[in-house]
Amino acid sequence: MSQTITVKIKLLPTKEQASILSEMSETYISTINTLVSEMVAAKKSTRKSSKDIPVSLPSAVKNQAINDAKSVFKKVKKNKYNVIPTLKKPVCIWNNQNYSFNFSHIFMPIMMDGKVVKTPIRALLVDKDNRNFELLKHKLGTLRITKQVNKWIAQISVTISTVQKTGMKVMGVDLGLKVPAVAVTDDEKVRFFGNGRQNKFKKRKFRSLRKTLGKKKKINAIRKFNDKEQRWMKDQDHKISRTIVNFAKENKVAVIRLEQLANIRQTARTSRKNEKNLHTWSFYRLSQFIEYKANLVGIKVEYVNPRYTSQICPNCSEKNKAQGRKYKCKCGVEKHRDLIGAMNIRYAPVVDGNSQPA
Repeated sequence: MSQTITVKIKLLPTKEQASILSEMSETYISTINTLVSEMVAAKKSTRKSSKDIPVSLPSAVKNQAINDAKSVFKKVKKNKYNVIPTLKKPVCIWNNQNYSFNFSHIFMPIMMDGKVVKTPIRALLVDKDNRNFELLKHKLGTLRITKQVNKWIAQISVTISTVQKTGMKVMGVDLGLKVPAVAVTDDEKVRFFGNGRQNKFKKRKFRSLRKTLGKKKKINAIRKFNDKEQRWMKDQDHKISRTIVNFAKENKVAVIRLEQLANIRQTARTSRKNEKNLHTWSFYRLSQFIEYKANLVGIKVEYVNPRYTSQICPNCSEKNKAQGRKYKCKCGVEKHRDLIGAMNIRYAPVVDGNSQPA
């Protein structure tokens, strides 16, 4: 069993290197567009090699451009030439035999004075938790260089072999706003994740500042501010998903169960004052982060039917509605309502029907 992920690394090229990367990225995209146009006109795939493409790119990069152009042409042909895409975003791609790295630099062949020179470009390969460098010890794929706003980003495709954990220990995870996540295992180990109140305050602050900028008609500032908010939200999802998976590992969990996210915005428990937060928070992204991080360590993720998970008593199956944050049942069960949801998610029907025995 394996999983392919993308490791993003910030590049710190010199001015000369940045200029070369910009030129190569533009050339790479225009080469693909030219090749696709030729193939569409001829109604067949190209037989060109790197020697037949007179552009200022290393031969390995030319070959990658040819492969990418053929891939685009296959999609055009499959759609019976109804839509012929034109790639616009500058990018440049190297295959895994043409780059290397150490703790501080990525070495890649670039064009310098008309010659191909394998050049070290400074990169932030080591983060505070050393996660990136650990991931890069696995099977490497292509290296993709793009410019995002004023930053150069290296995206390295990594294929990781995983071994599925044995055993039937299941953990249910309930996602929400006031409490971002609650997890409970088969043996009743419980943990609450994230700080919903802090998230709510932060998003309210973002909205207030955005409103102020809107009154001043500072459109560019609003866009930058939106990007900042999205980065913050993504960072929160990464931190929460990581702690959830670590909790599962500590408790030797083999399966994590989450609610199926279809129509979550219609069914989520929230008040009118939390409605804006509900419709701007990415539950899907958090669930995807949990899934891919769990798969990396051999933990399976299953999605269950969320019907009545917050109302059914896990002890006597009586249906009750929570009052505020508390759930009470006449059988004596009295717990946090999100914990009740997580407890029921453990044993709810899996949506694909492949439920593991509890």
